[in-house]
Amino acid sequence: MMLQHSNISIEQPFLLLILVLLFPQTATSDLHSEKQALLDFASAFHHGKKVNWNINTSICNSWNGVTCNPNGTHVISVRLPGVGLRGSLPPNTIGNLNGLTSLSLRSNTLSGKIPNDILALHSLRFMYLQHNNFSGELPSFLPPRLVFLDLSHNSFNGEIPNSIQSLTNLTGLFLKNNSLIGPIPNVTLPSLKDLDLSFNNLNGSIPLAFQKFQSSSFDGNFMLCGPPLRKQCSSSSPATSPMLSPQIVSQNSSDVSKKKPSLSGVIAVALGGFGLLFLLVLMLVLCCLKKRVGEQNEAPKESKLDEKLREDFGSGVQEPEKNKLVFFGGCSYNFDLEDLLRASAEVLGKGSCGTTYKAILEEGTVVVVKRLKEVAVGKREYEQQMEIVRKLDQHPNVVPLSAYYYSKDEKLVVYDYLPFGSFSKLLHGTRETGRNPLDWDTRLKIVLGAAKGVAHIHSASGRKFVHGNIKSSNVLLSGDLQGCISDFGLAPLTSFSASIRSPGYLAPEVIETRKSTQKSDVYSFGVLLLEMLTGKTPVQYSGHDDVVDLPRWVQSVVREEWTAEVFDLELMRYPNIEEELVQMLQLSMACVAVVPDTRPSMEEVARVIEEIIGSYYENQTTTLSENKFKGSHAFIPHY
Repeated sequence: MMLQHSNISIEQPFLLLILVLLFPQTATSDLHSEKQALLDFASAFHHGKKVNWNINTSICNSWNGVTCNPNGTHVISVRLPGVGLRGSLPPNTIGNLNGLTSLSLRSNTLSGKIPNDILALHSLRFMYLQHNNFSGELPSFLPPRLVFLDLSHNSFNGEIPNSIQSLTNLTGLFLKNNSLIGPIPNVTLPSLKDLDLSFNNLNGSIPLAFQKFQSSSFDGNFMLCGPPLRKQCSSSSPATSPMLSPQIVSQNSSDVSKKKPSLSGVIAVALGGFGLLFLLVLMLVLCCLKKRVGEQNEAPKESKLDEKLREDFGSGVQEPEKNKLVFFGGCSYNFDLEDLLRASAEVLGKGSCGTTYKAILEEGTVVVVKRLKEVAVGKREYEQQMEIVRKLDQHPNVVPLSAYYYSKDEKLVVYDYLPFGSFSKLLHGTRETGRNPLDWDTRLKIVLGAAKGVAHIHSASGRKFVHGNIKSSNVLLSGDLQGCISDFGLAPLTSFSASIRSPGYLAPEVIETRKSTQKSDVYSFGVLLLEMLTGKTPVQYSGHDDVVDLPRWVQSVVREEWTAEVFDLELMRYPNIEEELVQMLQLSMACVAVVPDTRPSMEEVARVIEEIIGSYYENQTTTLSENKFKGSHAFIPHY
């Protein structure tokens, strides 16, 4: 036995040596071809410095976003979130990575269809393509070993294919915010733990296998019905409508033909028919009367809103200057000031810069009108500031200004209407209205969008722009709950006494100098991050030396080594996010540093938030990978 064991020990290295001598370049050539495929992929797009791929550097050790297997023979992961990729995915590039298990190209501007060679990758298990502009119908075939698929926030149309039935390992399916139509396929996905089909155009009843998910998984599909939604399906199927079979019909017909109806029976049927007809006519008349009364009751409400709108900001409009709304280039609106004054309106809120209204014009257009108060500049300076705002390039995380108006007594600005409100209401309104708590994923997405918006403002026009009024109520939410910064360019128009009414957000040097800078914007954004982490409002209590604000409160708690007490209790129910919470807290405290020069730039803030999100994504993906065969309910974020 000892001799045999010795022979085996000698033979195994010998066989390996023979294999290496016979196939010396197999592993190297595979990796070389994959390196060339990725270089071809990168060359098809314009991209920034984050894609540092170079033919002269090591693909496994130096390339950002690329991970190889332990042996260094294959690329197993490509992660390029938010690196500015624009255009269609080129074929014969990513699809040539035969060992690829994870692909993340989320938050770019990719369009067109997903190449078939990527969909044919048998090794692919995680695919994150959300927040792009892919279009066309959903692929009829997908990588068979997929564990997680996120195609949310794209432009896919058509129906959900029945072929998803073959994805037996799928634990997460996210198709939110597309243009999908038709019924949800009646399939069984035994491993599925997370589902989001919200905000599409799906219809019909929700299949039994999908009724175990929360109703939020189906929100925004107004033609869906059945559990878990409260909307009941109408009963129109043959099973629920009693119908006679042909045999019974023929039998009853023959029986009827044999019997002649009596005179009393004919009279009874006739009277019953007249009675039923009378009831139907009576119900119709009552419905018409009710509708007319309802219309009469509603009409005064609309005119009162109209009168209220005119009373609030119509009285100061001077006759020679009427109908002189100045629209920005690229704006598609076609209305004048009189149309605006005739619109029905409601007050959305009152802030440091003025009162904000939601105005619904006659043709159904909805806009936001802000009536500025305490404007401290003249007409020329006002128009010059509007020109500065006009020069800011369009950005998805900056709410664009559509039009403005100036008269001696009234100054108005007009924005697009974002129906989901502000971050402040979403974060703090949950405790007052009883809505569901704001989850960690959504908070991350909102603050990342807001950070990108402020960073864009700071980088425009030679880095001269300053926002000056960053707060959670000025972070509005797009349809997919992206954070969008609003009210840019308004702070320089109003007096300092107006801006001081947003306590808690102002940097110490702004209170002293009454002048905002990009570094003071960073301070305000740091307070917003602390607000997101703690769930507390940045209230500043008046007093001489007893001012208490959110940064000071957090510092006092951390100083006592009670760091866990800082975080919002609603966040404590999410597993495995402790590291990301601490990283975000460290970033927040760096932003609210007392010395302005020690604060990071907004570009750095956005980059760190992206890294924290990426770390969170990787940790959750790893958890799912380790537990997917154990029936784990591990949660994967929508990134």
